[in-house]
Amino acid sequence: MAWFLEILSFPFMQRALLAGAILGVLLASLGVIATLRKMAFFGEGVAHASLAGIAIAILVGFAPLPFAIIWAVIIAILIFVLERYTKLPSDSLIGILFTASMAIGVIAMSFTQGYQPELLSFLFGSILTITFTDILVIALISSAILVWLARSMRDLTFLSLNEESAAVQGVAVTAQTLMFYIALAVTTVLGVKILGIILVSALLVLPPATSRMLSSSFKSYMIFSIVISEFVIIFGLILSYLWDLPSGAVIVLLGTVFFLLATLFKAIKK
Repeated sequence: MAWFLEILSFPFMQRALLAGAILGVLLASLGVIATLRKMAFFGEGVAHASLAGIAIAILVGFAPLPFAIIWAVIIAILIFVLERYTKLPSDSLIGILFTASMAIGVIAMSFTQGYQPELLSFLFGSILTITFTDILVIALISSAILVWLARSMRDLTFLSLNEESAAVQGVAVTAQTLMFYIALAVTTVLGVKILGIILVSALLVLPPATSRMLSSSFKSYMIFSIVISEFVIIFGLILSYLWDLPSGAVIVLLGTVFFLLATLFKAIKK
């Protein structure tokens, strides 16, 4: 127990654990809906697309996180609009936009001078770079999204199962879908700070996928997903500190182990 108290004595670990706990609830909750809507690739695409916003912000001397959030929202709105007017599948549009954004990011990075530790922290995640300002931004935005999610959960679940029936029942399909795209994009960028661009989308998928193996109702599906997400993030951060390993990679691998154990448990149960 002494080692745990020692970890908590470090301000950077306090900030990382607090940010991780907040994001764990948000990523798991939105991940459940994203999984139902088969939108796992959306998180991956937005995370990679945010590289352009981060690189441009560093190049011009702005704070990367707010700029990356704005860029991600623009990408989410573009995907939403093009999806409806071009009739192309969302995965095709995501692939086009995130590769274009990454190309912009690479070009912006080529103009930056010298070593850029902040850029690397966004690529691979870093508990050391989380500031009090980051936590404040994460807490405020997460609270707003969770309030909207709690009020819209019934509509979003209905939309995920059958969009046409949801429209007949009076659900504002266009507005709720757009809001979900924006919320998912913003949440993905917030998670980049801890997990990195390369790994953040895994946490949108792993807890819900693991929870699906263990739950028997939608309520338990949501609860298990949040509990698993919190456990994986918090203990992943602790293990990454103890073993001096990248936090994002440890969190994702721990989540993968949980998923494999849940799959094995379900197979044995059957």
